[in-house]
Parts: sequence; structure tokens; C-alpha cells
Amino acid sequence: MSRIVYVNGKWVAEEEATLSIFDRSALFADSVYEVTTFINGELLDFDAHMERLQSSLVKLDMRYHVDKQALQTIHHDIITKNKLVTGSVYLQISRGAVDRDFHYDNSVKPTLFLFTQTGVQKNLEQMKLFRVITMPEQRWARRDIKTTQLLASSLAKTKARDSGVHDAVYVENGMVTEATSANFHIVDKSGALITRPLDGTLLPGITRARMLLLASGNGVAVEERPFTPQEVYGAAEACISSATNFIAPVVEVDGRMIGDGKMGPVVEKLRALYLEQVPRS
Repeated sequence: MSRIVYVNGKWVAEEEATLSIFDRSALFADSVYEVTTFINGELLDFDAHMERLQSSLVKLDMRYHVDKQALQTIHHDIITKNKLVTGSVYLQISRGAVDRDFHYDNSVKPTLFLFTQTGVQKNLEQMKLFRVITMPEQRWARRDIKTTQLLASSLAKTKARDSGVHDAVYVENGMVTEATSANFHIVDKSGALITRPLDGTLLPGITRARMLLLASGNGVAVEERPFTPQEVYGAAEACISSATNFIAPVVEVDGRMIGDGKMGPVVEKLRALYLEQVPRS
């Protein structure tokens, strides 16, 4: 059955959805996006996603005011129209459609569209034990902005899959940054959660932020600092965090088993806390 999608104020069947060939998202990746998960019809950490969306827009000088209430209504409407219970909503805003020019024009009306996906249900029912490989960092410098400049990560993720693993983790100047579409963390042998600080080299993940709050409030020490692949290999546990995978264990990196090759107690605790306590609306 065809999905119902939202494009610039209109509800249409996905086969009927169109964008201009001059949309700057197509010509320059001049667009930002958010993916918000919903479980039993409830949006997870929606306000935080909208705050990051507004931050991304401001950083790109894109003139679009984020009306949280209006966008929340659209999110719930698209869930209802597609008769879904659990899944995710993808939202994208571009600077709009205008003849190709490197100089942008903020008088053009932005493009807004949303659609749903259903893979989250599988991630809830059959959690992956992630196996990853490291790769040199190839993305642009402004990784603190959630833009649609995702080609480098698409190439890296596909190369990882073709190598027989689930994902890739980037390394820059000898230090881990993050995975292709998730933040990456380790747990040392003392049980401390170690995560790279928000120093511009990684996305300020919404799930990452929630995980750190839950860790600090529930007896898990947190260290925000850069770490090396060698530290990863010797870690007691490792995990990724993202909107659609929540907090998921990484059990192998570059062919080396992490810990005992299973989800460890700290990651298990944080995943359970997240699914139990993440704000829902």
C-alpha cells in the first residue's frame, strides 16, 4: 500500500509527490533534516529534535521558523494517515527552489516534506549486535549541523556492508569521531561511559544527550573526551546511539571482539533506561 506523505502543505500519495529539479536540496544538499521515532504512536524526544532542527537552520542561515506545535501535529497526522503504531518520521527542509546559483537567496520559500518508515519495529524486536570497521573520516567539517550532505556516509556504510559488517566508524587524526549515522561510545573496564565531546567533529545526537543524562543520574560515570581505536579494541563494552537504533551494542570492531562479544551490563542498563524514560509526546 502506498504511503501518504506531506509536501509543502499538501497530503499526497508517495507516487504523486514531486520536487522541483531546481530545489537546492537536489543541487547543493542545501537542506537539513530530522528523524523522530514513534512507539505506540508517541514521538520520542520530539522537543529536542525540533530544537536541533532550529539550530541547524540558524547555522545555515536558512530562514524557516520551527513551529513545534504545528510540526508535532503534522507528525501525528502522518502517523495516523499511514495507520502506523511504531516507526519513524523523516522531516526535511531545504532553502527552496530557484535557478542554480552558488549564491543563495533567502527570499525563496523553503521546501518542507515528511514521510514515514517502519524499520524501528524490527530494531525493537530483534536488536542487532553491531559489527563495525574503522575508516578514515571523509565528511565535511560542519558535522555539528544535521544536513543532507550524506554521500560520504552512504559510501562508507555501503563499503562496510560489502565487507560483511554492519557499519563503519570514522577516525580522524588518530581519534574516533562517530559512526556513519550514529554516535559511538565505549565503556572502559571501570564501567565508565566514554564519549567524544561535542567539539564540532560529530553530530549532537538527541539519543546521545538523553543517554548521558540517564547515565549520570543512574550511577554510571561519564567521561567526555576523545579516544583512540586502540582504546576501543580494549574496551569492556561499546555501543552506538541513534534515533532509530536507540542504544545498541557494538560487539566487534575491525575484527576484534569487544568484551565477551555480547551486550554488556552498562549498555544493557542504558538501553533499558532509555526505552523506559525517554520523553514521549
